[in-house]
Amino acid sequence: MTEKEVQPEERDPDADPGYYHLRLYVAGQTAKSLAAMANLKRVCEEHLAGRYDIEVIDLLQHPKLAAGDQILAIPTLVRRLPAPLKRIIGDLSNTEKVLVGLDIRSKATPA
Repeated sequence: MTEKEVQPEERDPDADPGYYHLRLYVAGQTAKSLAAMANLKRVCEEHLAGRYDIEVIDLLQHPKLAAGDQILAIPTLVRRLPAPLKRIIGDLSNTEKVLVGLDIRSKATPA
């Protein structure tokens, strides 16, 4: 019997507890929204490489989507997976706060 190697695009994120599905709510291309997107991408590449996906929702284009995740302020990051659901409000510039908020273990702690 041979084992099938699962390619990244075939991976089921629901079946992988180490996989992060993140949803970032923004309102247009404001400085805070752009900063949040860049900061999130940087943190994910440094700490979750190959184990995440980011969905960006612009509430100016889709205002009704804010109700689903109970969004009260923007930008807001919602960790959909792994459970439980977590939220972080702001531009995500404080890396330690983001790592703690998403329950991600830092690669190394400076001495």
